[in-house]
Amino acid sequence: MSAPNRLHLNLFILIYLNEIVPLSAELKSFLTNKIKRTVYAKNEIISKEGEICNKLYVIKKGLVRGYCVSDNVDVTTWISFDSEIFTSITGFFKNEPASENIQCLEVTHCEYLEFRDYQYCLKNFPEMREINRIMLVEYYIHAEKRAFMTRIPSAQKRLAYFFKNANPKMTKRIPKKYLASFLAMRPETLSRLFNE
Repeated sequence: MSAPNRLHLNLFILIYLNEIVPLSAELKSFLTNKIKRTVYAKNEIISKEGEICNKLYVIKKGLVRGYCVSDNVDVTTWISFDSEIFTSITGFFKNEPASENIQCLEVTHCEYLEFRDYQYCLKNFPEMREINRIMLVEYYIHAEKRAFMTRIPSAQKRLAYFFKNANPKMTKRIPKKYLASFLAMRPETLSRLFNE
């Protein structure tokens, strides 16, 4: 087996994407040459508001959050963990300055594809266009659930909705202050609800 073929067997993104839609040999070969790996430290900022985030990440192992700062208050807007994709939506897909920050909450092992390579894949590989369509649908489903959750007036019911819709493995790993922020409640309220 040649080195590139051995390499593609070890690329998490290829396994991840191939489970969504089977990848052609040509796309696998292209991605094998373009995908990069990185490891971020706990609390490291991956992307800052105002910067262009030109990478689409898949988390092999780790936990990250998106957040913004409003009136000096840090507001967690999303949380992703193992085997999930993340990026700055405006920063990556529109290639514009990001409207949020992205921070690691654990040591995070990622693989990523840069914007220009992602665009090349969309133009040249039909299966990547299908993957893109499926990922957009999934993103909108998650966004709809987050939007619905933030409109639940009761903190207790928001927490119950979150637990019903979130992966239990992820919920145990999220620091409580970020979970409280994500659920639009004070940390004291979250602590009280956990103790009830």
